[in-house]
Amino acid sequence: MELLCRDEENGYLKYLYKISVVFVFVLLFAFIGVCAAGPPGTGKGSAPGRPSFSGSAEGAENMKIKTIGIIGGVSWESSIEYYRLMNEMVRDRLGGLHSARILMYSIEFGDFAQQERLAARGDWGPLRRTLVDAAKRLEAGGADFIVIASNTLNSTADIISANVRIPVIHIADATSKKILEKKLKKVALLGTSFTMEQDFYRDKLAERGIEVVLPEKKERDFINAVIFDELCAGKINPASRAEFVRIIERLAREEGAEGAILGCTEIPLLIKQEDVSVPVFDTTLIHSEAAVEYSLKDLSPR
Repeated sequence: MELLCRDEENGYLKYLYKISVVFVFVLLFAFIGVCAAGPPGTGKGSAPGRPSFSGSAEGAENMKIKTIGIIGGVSWESSIEYYRLMNEMVRDRLGGLHSARILMYSIEFGDFAQQERLAARGDWGPLRRTLVDAAKRLEAGGADFIVIASNTLNSTADIISANVRIPVIHIADATSKKILEKKLKKVALLGTSFTMEQDFYRDKLAERGIEVVLPEKKERDFINAVIFDELCAGKINPASRAEFVRIIERLAREEGAEGAILGCTEIPLLIKQEDVSVPVFDTTLIHSEAAVEYSLKDLSPR
């Protein structure tokens, strides 16, 4: 009887041993499977529709996309357009759910407007310090290059370049390239009084053989007032649009302008190509396109 009990006990122990071995192998295979799949959302084995970053070709490609740094808020009405256009362009270029890599520092425009008035009276110090501070914040945040979302404030591009270690894409350089692509030699320039009357914009165009014609003084004052009193506040006035159209058409008819630069990033909110008979150069669109091209220039052709 004792021997029989021992035989039964030995058989039960052997059974437990076999079960334990099988259990260990099951755990081992499960562990190997988890390691091969990687953490959730990465590599193979990730949930459907989740992006793949670790060690993937897409992850390597993303590393080549440069981060756009935007000095915005001047005004935020046009900054919205920059943000929208850049994201739409990257989506259209790369497809799927892709969007632009953007850092934006949005300046508080109420205080900045006071600094602009000081600059108009010859005291540029506060305005330049604000813009250099914005550029340094973007550089510290990881931007690979900078665009200033304002035609007028691109007059400070050289000062900003001297204070950061990353490139600044000048809006007039991008615009002149588009004008030359259309083989035009003489264009009208509409913008703030500063943009129209100072040399920084016209000199960039003249370097490339492009002649600039300006509205008359009364027209320049009207354009400047509409920009600051209406467009920067988000107001679209049909009467103002009609006057802008009249000015552009007069410059084409009387001054021989072959096209018109919408040289304030708010003006394209008011004037579209279909409004006038000559080619218009939407500087917000052109500058955004130049930024996206620079951001994606290191990607391999698809």
